Amino acid sequence: MISRHWIGIVRNDKVDEYISHLESSVFPNLTKIEGLQNAYYLKRAVREGTEFLIVTEWDSFDAIRIFAGPDYEKAVIDPYAKTLMVSYDRIVKHYSI
Repeated sequence: MISRHWIGIVRNDKVDEYISHLESSVFPNLTKIEGLQNAYYLKRAVREGTEFLIVTEWDSFDAIRIFAGPDYEKAVIDPYAKTLMVSYDRIVKHYSI
């Protein structure tokens, strides 16, 4: 199994909006992709805003490619989420579980 990690920093005044977006749109859409095992976030206060670590767990890199495309190390960020961000990783990290 593969754990995919991505970090984005959300403006403090947009944290509730971002969490709502994750829970009502992003995570439900991810569950439709075959090979996804789990998706969750961790958050913490940082100087620039609130940092979110988005963690998804997948059966394989093939499953990740279904979600992210052939360049599976490139971050997938929907345009709406970008409007809530101060900054975000362009590249994700993958870890074996």
